[in-house]
Amino acid sequence: MDHFKDKVAIVTGGASGIGRALCKELYHRGAVVVVADINAEEAGQAASTITAAGGRARASHLDVSRAVDVQKLVGETASQYGRLDYMFNNAGIAMCGEVRDMDLEHWRRILDVNLWGVIYGTNAAYQVMVKQGSGHIVNTASLGGLIPEPMATAYATTKHAVVGLSTSLRAEAAKLGIKVSVICPGFVQTRALNASAYVGVNREGAISEMSSMKMMDAADCACVILRGVERNKAIITDTALTRFLWWFYRLHPSILAPFLQKGVSDMRAWRLEP
Repeated sequence: MDHFKDKVAIVTGGASGIGRALCKELYHRGAVVVVADINAEEAGQAASTITAAGGRARASHLDVSRAVDVQKLVGETASQYGRLDYMFNNAGIAMCGEVRDMDLEHWRRILDVNLWGVIYGTNAAYQVMVKQGSGHIVNTASLGGLIPEPMATAYATTKHAVVGLSTSLRAEAAKLGIKVSVICPGFVQTRALNASAYVGVNREGAISEMSSMKMMDAADCACVILRGVERNKAIITDTALTRFLWWFYRLHPSILAPFLQKGVSDMRAWRLEP
């Protein structure tokens, strides 16, 4: 029997990228999927594609930076289906640029979505899951939550925080019947590069610089993620390269430093002088 058959799952950021791939893969495995996204039109399209193929899905317009809206969605979903089995806190934004070029509004924006959005989703789902005595919270972080990511420091800050939140809550929740995992993918082919905010950086140049990296297909990434969820892994990585970089940085952080500096120099070439 499939691990996800007839289970109820909310996926935030479910209209595109890894989120949409997760929704599709969960449908293939028999789950009931709530496609939640700030882009209501694309969320509706994603849900319609699933239902047209015979699956069970519904769309929900959701801004994860609004705690009351997240709480409402989780409550309505649990009430409608009688439970909530999976909460995928996947919605996020990216931001490229140097800290010296950022102001506090840049920080607030990325923290509101990438960290507070995950906190709101985790908190709301956790309350429901504790009452029912079961459930699995899956938070999306990044390789940038396991190793430094200079020139995307604000982004890396949020992702390191999500890793800490997830691994700490995992230990706290275990004897209450709740599982917690965190996803730390490396480079995945999504619209993230084009959708990112570029602060004090030439947009086309930065995208060109980062596009040279080999990227994993989002559908393949979703399969890896769900395999990790099935196995209740604490930290789910996507490729051998991601796992190697994580392992290498933990053992030899000083050796990685020159490579990080090289990345800073390459990106700094695209900085816009104020």
